[in-house]
Amino acid sequence: MGTIDASDLLPAERLRTSALEGEITQLHRGDKHAAEGDTFEIGGTTFELVKVTERRLGDLTDEDARAEGSSDLEAYKQRIERTHGTEWDDENTAFLHRFEPIS
Repeated sequence: MGTIDASDLLPAERLRTSALEGEITQLHRGDKHAAEGDTFEIGGTTFELVKVTERRLGDLTDEDARAEGSSDLEAYKQRIERTHGTEWDDENTAFLHRFEPIS
């Protein structure tokens, strides 16, 4: 277990604010940015990574999309394509980083 910089996992201020407000409870990234048990702090609140695992994009659900701030999986796919300038491929993988506030 270690402490990471919140901006390493959540690079945009909007993401950190959304995590602090409970609107985002997980984030998929192309690379592994932390390990289970690692912590980070945003605005005086400490968060712990409770799950870090590699997943196939085709296995993501509407629930995953909502946990990342989108209304549903289709909206999430469109946001990822627009943000990353790429086409969604169900066979690609990404690392799930699920976190929760602990203090």
